[in-house]
Amino acid sequence: MRLRALLDTDALGLRLLGGEDELDRTVRGVMTTDLKDPSRYLAGGELVLTGLAWRHDAADSEPFVRILAGAGVAALAAGEAELGDIPDDLVLACARHRLPLFAVNESVAFATITEHVVRQVSGERAGDLAAVVDRHRRMMTSGPAGGGPDVVLDLLGSDLDLRAWVLSPTGRPIAGSKLAGAALPPDVCAKLAAEHLAAARTGRRGPHRMTVGSTTYSLFPVRSSGRSTGASRDVRETVLSDWLLAVEADAGDWPEERLDLLQGVTQLIAVERDRRDAARTVRRRLAQEVLELVQTGAAPAEIAARLRVAAPVLLPGLGAAPHWQVVVARVEWEGGQIEGGPVAQSLLEEILVDPLSAGPEHSDRIAVAHTGDEAIALVPLPAVSTEHDGSEAGLLADMLLESVRDPLSAGLNDDGRLTLGVSAAVHSAEGLRGALEEARHARRVAAARPGRVCAAGHQELASHVLLLPFVPDDVRRAFTARLLDPLRDYDRRHRAELIPTLEAFLDCDGSWTRCATRLHLHVNTLRYRVGRIEQLTSRDLSRLEDKLDFFLALRMS
Repeated sequence: MRLRALLDTDALGLRLLGGEDELDRTVRGVMTTDLKDPSRYLAGGELVLTGLAWRHDAADSEPFVRILAGAGVAALAAGEAELGDIPDDLVLACARHRLPLFAVNESVAFATITEHVVRQVSGERAGDLAAVVDRHRRMMTSGPAGGGPDVVLDLLGSDLDLRAWVLSPTGRPIAGSKLAGAALPPDVCAKLAAEHLAAARTGRRGPHRMTVGSTTYSLFPVRSSGRSTGASRDVRETVLSDWLLAVEADAGDWPEERLDLLQGVTQLIAVERDRRDAARTVRRRLAQEVLELVQTGAAPAEIAARLRVAAPVLLPGLGAAPHWQVVVARVEWEGGQIEGGPVAQSLLEEILVDPLSAGPEHSDRIAVAHTGDEAIALVPLPAVSTEHDGSEAGLLADMLLESVRDPLSAGLNDDGRLTLGVSAAVHSAEGLRGALEEARHARRVAAARPGRVCAAGHQELASHVLLLPFVPDDVRRAFTARLLDPLRDYDRRHRAELIPTLEAFLDCDGSWTRCATRLHLHVNTLRYRVGRIEQLTSRDLSRLEDKLDFFLALRMS
């Protein structure tokens, strides 16, 4: 389509501010951004929509326009909602670079323009997928005629004979076409998500291709189509929240027209992604309000009143107030220049999904707030049963990360960490402050462990493991070296197995008979080895203090 065709559609609310001589340019796509430098996402020929959140002063306009012109975009359309009138410095910069500039009336949503452009461009390029764009409005509705991304994927199947799925960044299936039949196996979903995140972190452009078994998949990023709230966004701010479109085909052999059509489909799915994000606003606000009350020491009655408001939203139809659990997550990037809270918030909303929940939105039971690098989830438990060991059932830290560890590790790459802590269930508003601190303590225990993705639960806070992570590294090394290095050196020289003997002796509570039986040794041989340990370390394994020192040294080594 030509640029001038945009001005002929009154519903788009576009007003031309410059570039009258360039209106015969061809529009090949549309992109919404508020990045200061969106060049990595531009292929040329796009109509770029921006809310101007990247502009802090007049000096920002020139480099932004220069980047767009260098990438070969067709035109720029700036929204009036952020600043009112379009700044003169932006108008002048576009004139210098011969970049057509439109003003978008504040009453017109960017999604409306995106829908129109994608419909027109897709229809002109190829008729085999025109039905997808024509039914975009149907996808967006929430009534019986709707269906979200499934509608688009069904049309991919019927019109192009393509099996396709929409996956979350952790590999959770969000939608699939009827042609796709059975859902993808969880291990395949996890591998596809990990490949998608790894490719995004290295800056590779989609689609990314991956073969699992004998099947080749092409992965198309589904990026947010809404207005960005940040002035200049790093890929790490969005990579762990973007969806992906997985197509069972090798896109390396596709003509450019078909690739363009699939990119258009991802834009339609992105609108649904934004709609679901918007639906979480109420739950996020509820969590933020409760969190602020808890942290400021508000009266339990005030917190309880707020929880009574939250319960029907999170658990529709619930008669009584539920029990609650608190989950704290923290995402930290090396350098500390990127706020991890919003990323942690999106991840918690994803990780805490209840696969058995009913309703159109899987995360409708989850309320997550964020502050700084930390996200805090308030999770209602409608019924808390007691397990055989007397502990209360609920969310378990290790199980939360079991299926998402590999994909998230790929997205965090070598410069990010996710740590997570889970509290015990509490029965009233009075217990929330303690639950919050308990979850934070558990997260700090997780942070002391190696690995990119770590979690700890409240069960671990009643043990020595709560104390060990907070021993400074230099103290750990000195303590363990003083006790264990003489034994390790002796083992290397004589193959005496003093370290395994020490571990078994402590594990058997100092029982000579049980330890000798476990190690398949004569008791006199065991006594000889223990005597050698005492001689090398100047310790006495009959003393409780020395046993405890050895026990802790082994745990910290």
